[in-house]
Amino acid sequence: MAKLLAAAVLFLSLSSHAQILVEDPEGGAVEAPRVGRGAATDYFKKREAVREEREDRPVRYDSERILMLDVGTFVNDKAYRWGSQKKINDPGRAMLGVTYRMGEWRNSMDLYIRAELMTYRVDDMTPVKLSLMPIIAFPDVRSEFPLYFGAGIGAGVFFKQVGDESDLSLDYALIIGARFADVFSSGTGLFLETGLKGQVHLLSSGQQDGVYVSTGAIFSF
Repeated sequence: MAKLLAAAVLFLSLSSHAQILVEDPEGGAVEAPRVGRGAATDYFKKREAVREEREDRPVRYDSERILMLDVGTFVNDKAYRWGSQKKINDPGRAMLGVTYRMGEWRNSMDLYIRAELMTYRVDDMTPVKLSLMPIIAFPDVRSEFPLYFGAGIGAGVFFKQVGDESDLSLDYALIIGARFADVFSSGTGLFLETGLKGQVHLLSSGQQDGVYVSTGAIFSF
């Protein structure tokens, strides 16, 4: 048994340092592939060097801070039991928003917080609401993939409301967008967004939902 172990150790030691030459059919000598510990060590060193080179590659969204400013409106939205009517077509008007990236799951998703000022037209009045919504979107902005998808749920506070309708709402959104870096200058790009937005009044029976479109600038700093 001791002789077998000694032979195995000797073989591994020789194979880690030796390079075998074999005869080429055309008469030349060809170096056989290296095997053993030395070859394995060199292989993993090369892999690590390639990985570090990829991580050090500059990206367009290399900053920790992303800020988005947008303007938009609703398209083909409807409201139910809001005000004096059971159903209202196209009550949504303008929306102004600011979105800030709070954090990320690297190589996965981003976490945003969005604040939007939204106006509506109901019963010849103009309700005004501030919506605050956390949003999860993927893929993360560092991926530089032009499309992104997201979803969010938050709360709305009406500064101006119709009659006895609720001043608080539960807001939600499903999002698809496109972002383009460095369109206007370094660190300043453009994004386009659409999706579904809606609200449910918490202290009354009113609700509203519909498709929206928005566009704006995206800043990396």
